Amino acid sequence: MKKDLRLRWILVTLGIVVLAGGLIALLPAVGPRALQAEKKAREIDERFKQGVVMLHAKRYEHALTAFHRVLALDPAMPEAHVNAGFALLGMNEAAAARAFFEGAIALRKEQLNAYYGLAMAYERLGDVPAARGAMRTYAHLAPKDDPYRRKAEAALWEWER
Repeated sequence: MKKDLRLRWILVTLGIVVLAGGLIALLPAVGPRALQAEKKAREIDERFKQGVVMLHAKRYEHALTAFHRVLALDPAMPEAHVNAGFALLGMNEAAAARAFFEGAIALRKEQLNAYYGLAMAYERLGDVPAARGAMRTYAHLAPKDDPYRRKAEAALWEWER
């Protein structure tokens, strides 16, 4: 006579379902917050790249608009502060540019291009000693093979005359 195994298989199946459900519950949730954070990160990246393209194309107003959007989404991004500063320099707004460069430096002391931009802003504002100080900091921190190092040294030489 054969034994009825149905009850045993029902209990095993029920155990597997409960165990699988428990494991699924332990997986990180991909809920609305995770999706929203991913969407925000994509927009930051996209707007930043657009701003850089506009900056290189000398479309400073459009670049500034893109960097403002980036900063609205991530105010602690020093690269966006620096690029907004360069856009403002392109628009002949040296005082506003200075504020963006200083903001980038406050966020990250090692942000080299912020010191370079700050020196350019100070020069346009007529404050050559401050420009010299910012450019010295840039030249001190920049690696020997930095492509803007020679321009920085030339500016320092000119300002020290």
